Amino acid sequence: MKINWKILLFAGLVDRLGQSSIIIEANESSLSAGQLKLLISQAYTEHTSLIQASFIAANGKYCSDETIISSDMEIALLPPVSGGDGTMTSLYQLTEDELNADEIAKKIICKEHGASLVFIGTTREFTEGKRTTYLHYEAYKPMAIATLEQIGEEIKEKYNGAKCAISHRLGKVDLAETSVIIAVSAPHRDVCYEASRYAIERLKQIVPIWKKEIWEDGSEWKGHQLGPWNPVSNE
Repeated sequence: MKINWKILLFAGLVDRLGQSSIIIEANESSLSAGQLKLLISQAYTEHTSLIQASFIAANGKYCSDETIISSDMEIALLPPVSGGDGTMTSLYQLTEDELNADEIAKKIICKEHGASLVFIGTTREFTEGKRTTYLHYEAYKPMAIATLEQIGEEIKEKYNGAKCAISHRLGKVDLAETSVIIAVSAPHRDVCYEASRYAIERLKQIVPIWKKEIWEDGSEWKGHQLGPWNPVSNE
C-alpha cells in the first residue's frame, strides 16, 4: 500500500512547481529527510538542483538528511532563506503593517542594561546595477517565529544576558520602507554591537523568510547569500 506524503512549498519552489504543496507517494510511512528529498527530486527532475539546495522541516524544525520523519508530521520543503499578517510573540513579530522602531526598542530597554541598539533594514533602489521597484516577503510563519525565538535565546546565552526583539515585514515593502527591525540591549555597548550583528546574520541563516525582488523588467526570489546554506549547523 502506498503512503501519501504531503509537502508544503514556499517562495521560489511555489513558482517553479506551480503549487503550494505536493503529494509524494512512498512505500513507507517513515523515511529519513534525505530519502524524502530524493523522492521529491525524482518526481520533479527538472528542479533537482533547487530541491537539493533546500531543507526538509518537520513539525516546525529543520531536519538533517539523517533525521527520521513520518508521513503524519507537517512536512515542508524550504528553499534557501533570505534575509506578516499579525503573527507575533512579545518580542518577535511578523506583520504586513509598517514597523515602528521606538515601539520595538521599548521591548528590550531595562534597568539592568546600559546600552541599546536598533538595526533598521530598508529597501534600497539599486542592487548590482538593477533597479528594484519593491520587495515582497513570504514566511513559513510558525517556524519563522520559533526560529526568531531561538535567536533570542542564543543571544541571551552568548552575550551576557543581552535581550533581543525582532520584527519583520511580510508582503509588499516599497523603496525606503523598513523590512526588518532588530533591537538589542546589553550591559555594555561592545556586547550590544556584537549581539546585533549576530542577530541579523543568524536571521539570514535560519529563519524561513524569503525575499522576492521586483525589478522594472522582471523579478527573482533571493535566497541565502552567505555561502552553502546549512540551517542545521551550529556554526
